[in-house]
Amino acid sequence: MITNRSLLSVLLILLTGLLVKSGEIQARQVDQEQWQKSQGTPEFIRVKRASGVQEALQVAIVSYKKVGLQDSDVVVDLVGAVHVGDKAYYADLNARFEDYDAVLYELVAPEGTRIPKGGGETSGLIGNLQLGMKNLLGLSYQLQEIDYTPAHFEHADMSPDEFKQSMEDRGESFFSMFLKMWAAGMAQQASGGGMSDLQLLGALFSSNRQGALKSLMAEQFTDMEGMMVAIEGKEGSTLVTDRNKKALEVLSSALKKTSNKRIAIFYGAAHMPDFHERLVREFNMQPVQVDWVDAWNLKQ
Repeated sequence: MITNRSLLSVLLILLTGLLVKSGEIQARQVDQEQWQKSQGTPEFIRVKRASGVQEALQVAIVSYKKVGLQDSDVVVDLVGAVHVGDKAYYADLNARFEDYDAVLYELVAPEGTRIPKGGGETSGLIGNLQLGMKNLLGLSYQLQEIDYTPAHFEHADMSPDEFKQSMEDRGESFFSMFLKMWAAGMAQQASGGGMSDLQLLGALFSSNRQGALKSLMAEQFTDMEGMMVAIEGKEGSTLVTDRNKKALEVLSSALKKTSNKRIAIFYGAAHMPDFHERLVREFNMQPVQVDWVDAWNLKQ
């Protein structure tokens, strides 16, 4: 049976995993010895709390350097994103992007597409769903807030034709992709995770509906990695695996330019665990710093 909670799982993945053209910062150094022992994947999205009370949904910016070259001035940052967020969140990212030599960004769009300020018109099912979530939660939309016009911004994603071909090669379709999302949401419910229907109904009828829904959805983001593992399976997917491969091809080219000392990979947070594994395995890099950026203000 399709439920409100499984629908929410689909929406969460769309808010962190697929961008289609149709705050407060806390920094800490990564404990290198501890990381080497655990070989764990950094956390990329979390809920910040004070005395047990939600304060913000935060997204990580994780910095990587070559193993054994900690004095190198070449840094690759994984800049995680949620596709709808506070206006101040995107303003903060715009300011940060000015300090990079190259920003490799996510967008399933034809090669040569230039995104005008304000994002232009958005069409298509996924784009309209994201806009709908923006309005429902009282947030802003990434494509309308991020300035993609600077010369150092570089498209690092598939074209629609490449995306379609990859799905055909894998025997995927938008229907099968959504079906996997539904299944992941149902599996989460069966394991006792996620919100109850009563909580969701309470949020929908709350006097502060936007705040209540954001609070509930923020908690669901913390299990995003588990849902993505269920969707990806052993063979990966077009949605994450193949798009990440395309982005890292662009990264390889960018790293060959000696003028590029600071490079950002700006993608949805759902992509980041796979990016981490590939940077470690294929680029011989390791994380050296994590910054947390407030994406949603959850104070009520």
